Amino acid sequence: MTTHVKGKLASISGPVVTAKGLHGAKMYELVKVGEEKLMGEIIRLVGDSATIQVYEDTSGLKPNEPVELTGNPLVVELGPGILKNIYDGIQRPLKEIEDKAKSPFISRGIEVPALDRSIKWKFIPLVKKGDKVEKGDILGTVQETEVIVHKILSQYDGEITEIHEGNYTVDERIGTIVDVNGKHHEVRLSHKWPVRVNRPYKTKLQPVIPLITGMRVIDTFFPIAKGGTACVPGPFGSGKTVTQQSLAKWSDTQVVVYIGCGERGNEMTEVLTEFPHLIDPYSKKPLMERTTLIANTSNMPVAAREASIYTGITIAEYYRDMGYDVSLMADSTSRWAEALREIGGRLEEMPGEEGYPAYLGRKLAEFYERAGRVETLGKDKRFGSVTVIGAVSPPGGDISEPVSQNTLRVTKVYLALEAALAYRRHFPAFNWLRSYSLYIDTLEDYYSEKVSPEFNVFRKNMMAILQKESELQEIVQLIGPDALPQKEQIILHTAKIIREDYLQQSAFHEIDTYASLKKQYIMLKVIWHYHEKCLSALEKGINAKQIFNMKVKERIARMKEIPESNLSDIEKIISEIDTEFSVMLSAINA
Repeated sequence: MTTHVKGKLASISGPVVTAKGLHGAKMYELVKVGEEKLMGEIIRLVGDSATIQVYEDTSGLKPNEPVELTGNPLVVELGPGILKNIYDGIQRPLKEIEDKAKSPFISRGIEVPALDRSIKWKFIPLVKKGDKVEKGDILGTVQETEVIVHKILSQYDGEITEIHEGNYTVDERIGTIVDVNGKHHEVRLSHKWPVRVNRPYKTKLQPVIPLITGMRVIDTFFPIAKGGTACVPGPFGSGKTVTQQSLAKWSDTQVVVYIGCGERGNEMTEVLTEFPHLIDPYSKKPLMERTTLIANTSNMPVAAREASIYTGITIAEYYRDMGYDVSLMADSTSRWAEALREIGGRLEEMPGEEGYPAYLGRKLAEFYERAGRVETLGKDKRFGSVTVIGAVSPPGGDISEPVSQNTLRVTKVYLALEAALAYRRHFPAFNWLRSYSLYIDTLEDYYSEKVSPEFNVFRKNMMAILQKESELQEIVQLIGPDALPQKEQIILHTAKIIREDYLQQSAFHEIDTYASLKKQYIMLKVIWHYHEKCLSALEKGINAKQIFNMKVKERIARMKEIPESNLSDIEKIISEIDTEFSVMLSAINA
């Protein structure tokens, strides 16, 4: 990256500085600020005067220090070595920075390449000399981790003039492509991409495949589509971070990008210490084998927090282009929005609601629209997806604030975490009456074909019972449940079973932490069969109190603890229900 002095610092205001004399500068160009060459990005241009957001601590900078243009935008380096790594908001590897600084307290101005130059990767070509290639074609593969094969993609349309198998570092030449204009391009294992530019694809596809998370409340009632968007707003302590960690571990995606965007240091520390020890349930290898972490905590420079979201989504798009399903966790977009507010204030922009910039909604939409399931570039028919799940931290859990409202406008799934449920130890603490998913209709065919046509019927019936329970609660609080008609007592009884035995799920229980779609279907089938038997028994003269004392209730409550390998044991509960009701009816008839 060639640099040359073009101007001098004029003023410093926190993370935002102004420089004069920058003729030929471009918007979003990367610059080196001051004697220590701090990294920054131009965010406003007026004549030869540029306003720069600096991604490092600006204390100690003085007017007239040099500012250097690089001629390049803020980019990420894409190639083998991204997975298992921990980066800051602008893709600097934190471990290498610590080693270079010889201290956990990172000094300013340290430059470390995003990808390790000392590692030699075994490259196996899939094309040969003379082959015609298009942008997005797979030139060859590298075994990046034990579970992920990294596919080296062509960046050009043209003809292969040379390609070599062997062990290479990310910046060594592995071949050459001559494009349609006769220009020669060297092929390497890595390339750079501007973080604010969407990576191209052929077609964006309809969201018709669910992201299977193993969380019953999500998969059954509020499903997320692969390539979809979801937001998880909630107050402190309601379970946002545990939810995102569970989704990262259990969702059926091949690659996980976890962005700790402005969260407290202790929360990010938990992620950094837990993830290396988590075992991937699919491959039985460490979860980090298919994960990259972007750690940008609240005590790090606020401008880098703004960049971390774009760094993460660009990395996610890169693995999507290889044909992988990627899940991106952003925790939390509220802190990212606060960075926008901070920088907007320094720029003296006209504030919008609650001091956030007027363009907050547009920025959020630009981020979430980069999600999607696509047909990738290249001659082979390849599909990949990026599913974006963003946590939102509204002050006091008040979702009427601007970040939550603008996020709800652009995301299709709303998982409403509620402090009251969390305090009652009901986890996941999603309010089943306030949450929603706009993917239910498009995913119905998948559930019918892959699970059972009854699955969608059970879902609607269970939700109707929960809604009816909510309507009855006001009466119950006035007169008590025993004063209700017996049929409505049965509805309250079934609703309690749905809440406590189906919706409630322990992320820390070895078996209950994950439920396959088949297990969810069988559990729903048992609960609905029990409900219908209860109503039938009422009509035949059995009292509601007798029904509530049935022993089979314990078996229903324990369904969630039956392992996936013994699903037939759950189905046996149906015959146990029939047997116990038959005994009760026989006693009455006798």
